[in-house]
Amino acid sequence: MLVDMTDVTIGEFSERSGVAPSAIRYYEDLGLVSSRRTAGNQRRYARPTLRRLAFIRTAQRVGLTLDEIQQALATLPSNRTPTKADWTRLSRGWRPRLDARIHQLERLRDTLDSCIGCGCLSLRRCGLSNPGDEVADRGPGAVFLEGR
Repeated sequence: MLVDMTDVTIGEFSERSGVAPSAIRYYEDLGLVSSRRTAGNQRRYARPTLRRLAFIRTAQRVGLTLDEIQQALATLPSNRTPTKADWTRLSRGWRPRLDARIHQLERLRDTLDSCIGCGCLSLRRCGLSNPGDEVADRGPGAVFLEGR
């Protein structure tokens, strides 16, 4: 059981966060999280790092890329956990992206039984809505659903 989060191994950190050690090492390689090294070159993580990892996971669920997450984390102090004010400031900028995803999912839900939005998975329907694949020049995928 993890009791003291001031100095934990990567295994303990992985167990506590639910993130695989390989992902933690990858995030560290990218500079998203940091650790200190013991004399035996083993990683040790401090408590603020657990909060940063939670922040990374949440930002990924919002749809941010790792580059965007890196930019956001660069505005936070690395020596303390993000505060509510920090979170509010950063998450405010993500609302439009979340709103767009919600809208896209609603459109998908509402049209899923008749047409996938011309990706094209419904040839019968798209034969009427998109004869001859006329929207191909608008890009790949479900262009009607994605609003392209």
